[in-house]
Amino acid sequence: MDPATLTASVLVDLIRRGQLSAVEATRATLARIDRINPGLNAIVQRMDDEALRDAAAVDAKIARGDDPGPLAGVPVTVKVNIDQQGFATTNGLRIQQGLIATEDSPPVANLRRAGAIIVGRTNTPAFSLRWFTRNSLHGATRNPAFVGLTPGGSSGGAAAAVAAGLGPIGHGTDIAGSIRYPAYACGIHGLRPGLGRVPAFNATAGDRLIGGQLMAVSGPLARSAADLRLGLQALSQPDPRDPWWTPAPPPAPYRKRAALALTPDGLDTDPVLRDALSAAARTLETNGWEIGEPTLPPFREAMELQLTLWLSEFGLGGADAITREADPDASFVHRELLKLAPPPTLESFMKALQSRARLARLWRGFFADWPVLLTPVSARLPFPDHYDTTSPEAFAQVIEAQMPQIAPPFMGLPGLAVTTGRTATHPFGIQALADRGCEHILLDLADLLAPDIPAVS
Repeated sequence: MDPATLTASVLVDLIRRGQLSAVEATRATLARIDRINPGLNAIVQRMDDEALRDAAAVDAKIARGDDPGPLAGVPVTVKVNIDQQGFATTNGLRIQQGLIATEDSPPVANLRRAGAIIVGRTNTPAFSLRWFTRNSLHGATRNPAFVGLTPGGSSGGAAAAVAAGLGPIGHGTDIAGSIRYPAYACGIHGLRPGLGRVPAFNATAGDRLIGGQLMAVSGPLARSAADLRLGLQALSQPDPRDPWWTPAPPPAPYRKRAALALTPDGLDTDPVLRDALSAAARTLETNGWEIGEPTLPPFREAMELQLTLWLSEFGLGGADAITREADPDASFVHRELLKLAPPPTLESFMKALQSRARLARLWRGFFADWPVLLTPVSARLPFPDHYDTTSPEAFAQVIEAQMPQIAPPFMGLPGLAVTTGRTATHPFGIQALADRGCEHILLDLADLLAPDIPAVS
C-alpha cells in the first residue's frame, strides 16, 4: 500500500516500530503530491528539501531512542494564511506575496515539536473570505472527490490535500466555517476547537482586532476520527504568544444526552441532510445516548452579530486592502456582506459585544443540560464551485444555508463536521457542537459517527 494513503495513526505506529522510516513516508507523500497536486492546486507552496531534512531528523531521534513526538514522521500541510519561517504568508493575496515570515506561528511550531513533517502550504481564497477557494495569486483549488463541487473554503486547499492523500492531517483555520465546510464539501472530517484551545499569532500581521481574537481558531482536518484527536493534541500545546490560550480542563464525565436540531431557527434543511442527522441520532441511541429536541438559544441573532464583528476588521484597513488587491471574488463577496452587516458605529459595536455575553450565557446553560447539539453543517448539499459569485441572489442563498457554521464562533464554541455518507454526486454529513472546553466530547462522538475515509486515488 502507498504509505501516503495511510492515516496518521497508522503511520506513527509503523515509524515508531521501525517498519517504515519518516524519510520513506515523506518521499511517498512528495511523490504523490508530484502526481496529483497539479490537477488540484491544493498545495501552493512546497518545501521538499526542508521536509526531507526534518524527516531525517525524526529518524535520527528514533535511532537514538529519543521520543520523536506524537506525530513522529507524519506528513502534514499548513494553510498559507499562517506564518511559517522563510515562507510568504500570502493569505491568497498578491499584495502579500513578499510578506516572508521570520518565525513560525504557534500552530506551525507545535506541529514541528510534535514531530510532524510539513510538506506544503495550502490554498485559501483571497483574504480567506469565502466558502470557495480561488484567488488571483495562486488560482483555484479543485475538489478531488466530487468534480464540479466547491472544495469548500476558506481551508479548501487543506481539505482537498487531505482528501487526496497529500498528508493525512491538514491544518485549517475557522472563523465562520472555514474548517467545517471544507471537510463537509470534500467528504472528510474537521474539528474547529473552541476559543483559547489552540494558540495563534502571526507576527507578520500583528495582533488581530477583537472579532478575530474571539472567533478565529486553528484546527485539524483528517480522514479519521483518530487523526483528528492526534491533530488537536499536537496543535493545542501552550505558547506564550497567545494571551487567549487556556489549558484544556481534564476530561470530566458527561451525560450522554444529545439535542437534535434538524431545522435550527427555521432553517430550510435539505431532506438528505435531515435524514443524515436522524441516522446519526439513531447511532448515538444504540450507543446509550438520550436524544431530544429541546428549544435552542438563538442561532440567527448570533450569525448576524458575528458578521458585525467580523466585518468590523475590514473597516480598519481591510476595505482598502480589498481595493488594492482587486481580486474579483473578494470584492464581490465583501460588497454582498456589507448588505447584511453595514459598517458598525461605536454604539452598535459595543452592543454586539454586550449581546455576545448574553448569548454565550444562554448557550452555556443549554450545554449544561444537553452536552451535545446535532445540527446541519449547511442547509444545502455542497454547492457547485464558485456558485456564490454568480449573482447576489446566489450569494444570499449561500449565506442563509451556512448559518449553522457562522453562528457558533460568535460564542467561541467548538464544532465538529463529520462526513457520514455520499449520494451519487455529493458527500453529506452532520455538525456537532459542544460547550467551550469540551472538544473531548466531540472527539468521542467522532469515534462513533466518523468512518475512516480512504484517500481519493
